[in-house]
Amino acid sequence: MYFLTHLAAAALVGRYARLAPTWLVAGAALPDLVDKPLGTLGLVDLYHTVGHTALLAPLAVAVALTGRAGLAVAVGWASHLFLDAFHIVINGRPTDALFLVWPMAVPPDPLALPPGAFFRYYLWSPSFFLEVAFWLALAGLAVRERRAGRSLLNRA
Repeated sequence: MYFLTHLAAAALVGRYARLAPTWLVAGAALPDLVDKPLGTLGLVDLYHTVGHTALLAPLAVAVALTGRAGLAVAVGWASHLFLDAFHIVINGRPTDALFLVWPMAVPPDPLALPPGAFFRYYLWSPSFFLEVAFWLALAGLAVRERRAGRSLLNRA
């Protein structure tokens, strides 16, 4: 799943969960802001490692307990992990979802593509079409909210 889709999905969660969209988006950005540079610099072999491991859940719970902003960051982070695992599974690579327990387990045959090569792989995959549908639905919702004189991010 693409970075901007993670951010948009997190902001949309804020509309219904009554959590601050800014903090949700920050939490949703964290996994890629940590792991993509590590992978690009060759410090790790995969692009789903430290920031994408569900083994950080206790830390996320601790952050969530700091207040509503912390809860929003934790929910945004969790939404990123869920969406990445979901898109990997529907694209037919369920063992790649082992990134969720990195470093305890590593996918046996990880895709391990840099972002540019990943784009070519991702085009026309089942997850690609779901992502396009998400953006079309989001655009439709934005138009509807604008016509009603409301902001997309503020639930009235």
